Amino acid sequence: MTGTLILLILLVILVLLVLYIIGVFNNLVGLRNQVDNAWSQIDVQLKRRHDLIPNLVETAKGYMTHERGTFEAITQARSQAMGAKNVAEAAKAEGVLGQALSKFLVTVESYPELKANQNFLALQEELSSTENKIGFSRQNYNDQALFYNNKTQMFPSNIVAAMFSFTKRDFFEIQTAAEREVPKVSF
Repeated sequence: MTGTLILLILLVILVLLVLYIIGVFNNLVGLRNQVDNAWSQIDVQLKRRHDLIPNLVETAKGYMTHERGTFEAITQARSQAMGAKNVAEAAKAEGVLGQALSKFLVTVESYPELKANQNFLALQEELSSTENKIGFSRQNYNDQALFYNNKTQMFPSNIVAAMFSFTKRDFFEIQTAAEREVPKVSF
């Protein structure tokens, strides 16, 4: 009888352990999916930003005939940002693009006719709105990545995470000090 009782206790412990592993695994999958969804939200806003930039540049070209280098810098930065393959590359490329856009907007200050153009003003407002959405999406992504990373690195869920190859997610961080500065634009 005692042998059967010990076997039954071991079986109950094994079942509880398997249920615990299943629960932690499902939780990790849910967190990973939330991180992926948050990245998708950033990606949507970045695409919107990338789509607005050519229109903004084309509108400005008619007024800013001597600013070829500025246009080329934006175009090149946009191409690099669109070709980013992971979060770290995207963060770096988007930082370069943000710097190029800031320089462009500062240059616009020298062209009062352009600043008065309704098309340009509408595109600039769209870009500003998109930048705000990117900021909120980036904050949400980083929050989700933090929750996920904590779960994959804290005991005892880190054991299950290691067993099933759940890996750390990168944060979408500002890369340079210049990006941390607020661009100065006046109308």
